[in-house]
Amino acid sequence: MEKQFSTVLSVCPILQMTLLTFSLYRFTIKSDFQLLEELVVVSSNEKVLVCRLIDRPLRPTMPKGFYYETQILSWVFSYDGIHSPDCLAITAAGIAVALSEIPNKQTIAGVRIGLINGQFVINPTTEQMENSELDLMMAGTDSAILMIEGYCDFLTEEKLLEAVEAGQVAIREICKAIDVLVQNCGKKKMVDAINLPPPELYRHVEDISGDELLKALQIKEKIPRRKALSALEEKVVTILSEQGYVSKDSSSGVTESLDVIVEDEDEDEVIVDGEVDEGDVHIKPVSRKPPCQLFAEVDVKLVFKEVSSKYLRRRIVEGGKRSDGRSPWELRPINSQCGLLPRAHGSALFTRGETQSLAVVTLGGYQMAQRIDNLVDTEESKSFYLQYSFPPSCVGEVGRIGAPSRREIGHGMLAERALEPILPPEEDFPYTIRVESTITESNGSSSMASVCGGCLALQDAGVPIKFPVAGIAMGLVLDTQEFGGNGSPLILSDITGAEDASGDMDFKVAGNESGITAFQMDIKVVGITLPVMEQALLQARGGRQHILNEMSKSSPPPSKALSRHAPLIHIMKVKPNKVNLIIGSGGKTIKSIIEETGVDAIDTGDDGTVKITARDLSSLEKSKTIIANLTMVPKVGEIYRNCEIKSIAPYGAFVEIAPGREGLCHISELSSGWLSKAEDAFKVGDRIDVKLIEINDKGQLRLSSRALLPDADSESNSKQQSSGSTNEKVPQKDNLIKMTTRRTKRKKQSEPSGAENATTKSLEKSAAAPATSQGSETATK
Repeated sequence: MEKQFSTVLSVCPILQMTLLTFSLYRFTIKSDFQLLEELVVVSSNEKVLVCRLIDRPLRPTMPKGFYYETQILSWVFSYDGIHSPDCLAITAAGIAVALSEIPNKQTIAGVRIGLINGQFVINPTTEQMENSELDLMMAGTDSAILMIEGYCDFLTEEKLLEAVEAGQVAIREICKAIDVLVQNCGKKKMVDAINLPPPELYRHVEDISGDELLKALQIKEKIPRRKALSALEEKVVTILSEQGYVSKDSSSGVTESLDVIVEDEDEDEVIVDGEVDEGDVHIKPVSRKPPCQLFAEVDVKLVFKEVSSKYLRRRIVEGGKRSDGRSPWELRPINSQCGLLPRAHGSALFTRGETQSLAVVTLGGYQMAQRIDNLVDTEESKSFYLQYSFPPSCVGEVGRIGAPSRREIGHGMLAERALEPILPPEEDFPYTIRVESTITESNGSSSMASVCGGCLALQDAGVPIKFPVAGIAMGLVLDTQEFGGNGSPLILSDITGAEDASGDMDFKVAGNESGITAFQMDIKVVGITLPVMEQALLQARGGRQHILNEMSKSSPPPSKALSRHAPLIHIMKVKPNKVNLIIGSGGKTIKSIIEETGVDAIDTGDDGTVKITARDLSSLEKSKTIIANLTMVPKVGEIYRNCEIKSIAPYGAFVEIAPGREGLCHISELSSGWLSKAEDAFKVGDRIDVKLIEINDKGQLRLSSRALLPDADSESNSKQQSSGSTNEKVPQKDNLIKMTTRRTKRKKQSEPSGAENATTKSLEKSAAAPATSQGSETATK
């Protein structure tokens, strides 16, 4: 018995750097009335994804100059299995920050929006989400949107905007309730802890680096531009934090006053021969150094970064040109190639500007599916997953390579969910599909390059996708009036890394020309409005159309055929009550089939579905034949030729009519004459022809060799010939497995019943009586 509730607790001490953890406690009362407290560790990927959902909307609300290390801990103390705790964790973290001493700008809250039967549902249950066309996680303030992330099945831009609008209404109500709580229980904010750089430092940085900064930002290539900016930053830091800054005005003024002083002293000085006026003290004027100013290195670096962003934004708004010379809506050059790796099942190299993704697809059987630890005790697995890798070499750096970072996990999940809607159902393509996206060079939008490269690699592997999809990242300069614009937001298509860092938005959208499959938006300022988001979505649709057109020009193109190196998967259907015959006692039969035939795996389902995974056709055919013989339904009167005697008992011989299927040929049915012992005429390994003459209530088979002998009783022969056919059993035709979801919850295989392999033991017991009456039967004849 298990009692479950949904409770999320967030605590926000001002102690350490922003680090979000997500753990789960479940309290279970076992059947033996022992109270156990189990710490259930949710899959690391799931924890990271939830932490990113909490972290991303909180960052824009943190004030500049607040350098206290902050940690937010979020625990799920109980879970009812109905309401997902991730959206509650966002709101709980927002409340914790609002109640704390952190001088945050605004209160945030989070909700999940589903689309069920054409209606938007706020915070739907897990059962409702199974039938939802949309999974949208959204966070914001009472007046603006801070973060959205979601997945859908080719939803239109208009429908997505309606969902965001519905979520904004719910968030506004939650924020109002939080504000009331803060007024009653909130702590005094640490406003005095905000330490901003000196205002004059901005002017000094511009004086030193202005002209050189403009030239550096005009360099089109990423690496040379980064080197020029790094050298300029080092120069500025050296001057302002070590040598000291002297303004041009004060320097020139001091020099002029010194010249006047020296000139006046020379005019007043009179020297008479041999006489010295002791009362006059003559002091030679010394030039005074102008006052210099020193600033903290951290302040100089922070201001240099802000000044660089300001100059970059001004260049885009005033000149209409970006660092690489593109217009705001122009995309970088695109090139793609398929089939680069001949041994891989599918591969593609997608290049967009200075961003490149090498996508590789591997196909496997059910045993290659990724198992998932979830919040409940049900076993879950994914037969499609994408793994995103961002090595330090792709940005020209040296670094350790270990477990996937939070960024890699988040980008990989976004690309995975973008590609999932285009995959065929498992009944049409029963493979586990793994996509690897390795970023070989990066200058922005690497996750969207993974979507494009992954789509091409899937086609190259022969996966029959529904539609091609592409992804694009959009940027934003919100306040253009500051830089000489008309004040309306400026949307940027296909942003680079510098434009992502200096801009106000990073909006990733994946899909095709008719709809969206995945999206993710992060805001650097305190929110954007729906009209700005609508403009970005429409501009992104045009960008996706252009990318899809360029992907269709891939050279060489995707093969769209199954690789000869890919495994073979065959699905056949048997009667559900025959599944245990395939498994055998303790799995002995199925293991022996795998060892004998050399197939990779055999998977059985409770509905009678059998899935065989093999590397070659010959091993696949062998296993098919054995399983067909094991699961065939014998009929009385059928004749089986050249069957091997597997064992001999005093009352008869056990004959294998098909692999794994044995029947008893009683000693009275072994020969037309009388036998005292079966060993007198036969031994183990001999082969005989037998006929099925009886199937008892337990499904046990009784065979006869005597019925096929030439000198057998003619009356008996005529009865047997009229009651049976001389044809062997024809194996059943194969059927396809029926599955409805790509994320299957695979049940554990149940232990086989004792009846499946009880043929030998049961026949041994039931044959004792016929064995004692053999003599009377023969005598009568």
